[in-house]
Amino acid sequence: MEKKRFYITTPIYYPSDKLHIGHTYCTVATDAMARYKRLTGCDVMFLTGTDEHGQKIEDKAREAGVTPQQFVDHIVTGPRGILDLWKLMNISNDRFIRTTDGYHVSAIQKIFRKLYDNGDIYKGKYVGKYCKPCESFWTESQLVDGKCPDCGREVADAEEEAYFFRLSKYAERVRHLLEDTDFLEPRSRVHEMVNNFIKPGLEDLCVSRTSFTWGIPVDFDPGHVVYVWVDALSNYITALGYENNQYDDYGKFWPADVHFVGKEIVRFHSIIWPAMLMSLGEPLPKKVFGHGWLLLDGGKMSKSKGNVVDPYILAELFGVDALRFFLLRTFPFGSDGNFSNEALIQTINVDLANDLGNLLSRTVSMAGKYFDGQLPAVQAGDEEKDAELTGMISTLRDRYEEQMEKFAFQNALAEIFKVIDRANKYIDENAPWALAKDMETNGPRLGRVLYNLLEVLRISAILLTPFIPESAAEVLRQVGADASASSWESAARYGGLPETVTVVRGENLFPRVDAEQALEQLEQAAEAARKAALPDLEIEPQLPEKVDFETFSKSDFRAVKVKDCQAVKKSAKLLKFTLDDGTGTDRQILSGIAKWYRPEDLIGKTLMAIVNLPPRKMMGQESNGMLISAVHTEKGEECLHLLILDDAIPAGAKMC
Repeated sequence: MEKKRFYITTPIYYPSDKLHIGHTYCTVATDAMARYKRLTGCDVMFLTGTDEHGQKIEDKAREAGVTPQQFVDHIVTGPRGILDLWKLMNISNDRFIRTTDGYHVSAIQKIFRKLYDNGDIYKGKYVGKYCKPCESFWTESQLVDGKCPDCGREVADAEEEAYFFRLSKYAERVRHLLEDTDFLEPRSRVHEMVNNFIKPGLEDLCVSRTSFTWGIPVDFDPGHVVYVWVDALSNYITALGYENNQYDDYGKFWPADVHFVGKEIVRFHSIIWPAMLMSLGEPLPKKVFGHGWLLLDGGKMSKSKGNVVDPYILAELFGVDALRFFLLRTFPFGSDGNFSNEALIQTINVDLANDLGNLLSRTVSMAGKYFDGQLPAVQAGDEEKDAELTGMISTLRDRYEEQMEKFAFQNALAEIFKVIDRANKYIDENAPWALAKDMETNGPRLGRVLYNLLEVLRISAILLTPFIPESAAEVLRQVGADASASSWESAARYGGLPETVTVVRGENLFPRVDAEQALEQLEQAAEAARKAALPDLEIEPQLPEKVDFETFSKSDFRAVKVKDCQAVKKSAKLLKFTLDDGTGTDRQILSGIAKWYRPEDLIGKTLMAIVNLPPRKMMGQESNGMLISAVHTEKGEECLHLLILDDAIPAGAKMC
């Protein structure tokens, strides 16, 4: 019989130079689902990757003094980068896509042309708001308090020639998909999408940019690059071979069974992505599941907010399996969850150390102590004392499977730990140590008690494999489960172990964590990370000479507004500013800051200038004054930062 196919994806991640536990959360959940489906016998394709184009990456690369490709290469493949993190967290992805991969680039150009040839892309002019961190376009009415509704950051005015996708054409079909099917879960996400985006009127989507170059060129209009979300969303099909010869899995695995995505990008996956596929005439994914955020101090983890939690530090201190387990045991997958180190330590100590670890250690130790590690061939059951536990063991897989199929990881784990908790009570009820005092009489009964406990551990370990794969394998080894007794099929029945099973003593899988010591270590690690993140700065020493007030007051400092800014030809350092200084006559100042600023980014800014310096010639052009900058040395290189003022300060205002 041919295996059932299952295709699951994470969103492809923006290559952030500071990875945090929030990045890990969705990928660990996706990995657990992929491992579960493999366990049940499915032929699984698990895709993840990186979204490497866009304006913010181009800007970050410029700030770092490297090319965009060098910037993303370092973060994806460099030390402690994304690939290293996935390896550390034991992520079992079958394929990894980078949107800078050549096959993907050429496929996106073909997809864009298809949409254009179908009449669903047209050229126009974009005028509106743009959030650079989210790579999102917004109308004025969609903003919240004038800021991006997704991330809460400032948005910028944007105006440029662009191509548009006729998203409005597919509004009713998308609405039907959302309201009348189970395409999007949890259901609360459907109400958000329909009420916030469909009902107000779905507007056509800007799908190209001309204000930067780091993107996939539109091959029939090279001045344009493809909007990053069209590029990113299409990875789910290009990674299977759609419009390329790199792979040949599209017919086998598409449509995807589920896209796991964070709730902040549900809009792209549940509205824009299906509309694109409708235009292309391709099948839609079966489901999009928008999970919640991990919150820290009440807010989403974010590098810009300074509240990130380093998964490397946590994994190195507590172990990878313990961290994986905590993420999926503690937080309902569809809702937000409040992360804390205290909660992590408590989960390890209660569930893994006290309940699972203690059950394993006691059971294997007693089998070794009372039977030299091999249970007797003759065992005596007790229907009344054993019935509840054996009944729970026999039906555990079905209850677990019901929750896993709903992506309710927390509930699936709860079912396992109900049985583990019952097994620990079963030990106290049957008192093996008391039975062992009369082995001649009670030996067969003691053998049955230990056998029941080993069966709890065996079936629990099989079902825990998607969550804590290495630890689950060690549990199975210690309880003497061979390959046939470690299969999905064997987890459905009591009695998978032979009566004369031999156990193998091992180290304590989950030792208790000293909370006070661990929290102190985490604080030390966080402090070290904060110090390491500080730039290697050298500040010029203050001058010892004193300047009298009369001399100082002769300098005329004024607020000036940048009307225009251009690079000076044949100069790598100079920018030429046209400034409103409040006099009604434009002022020209040349400043040697081209290395640190793009001219277009400075237009409209309010700066500080000394306006009563004598004119001087620079590269054959006259400069009338000097813009005020802060200067320091970082890593042996001089850095300049223009003093940028509040835009509410009018041009010509005197600084005093």
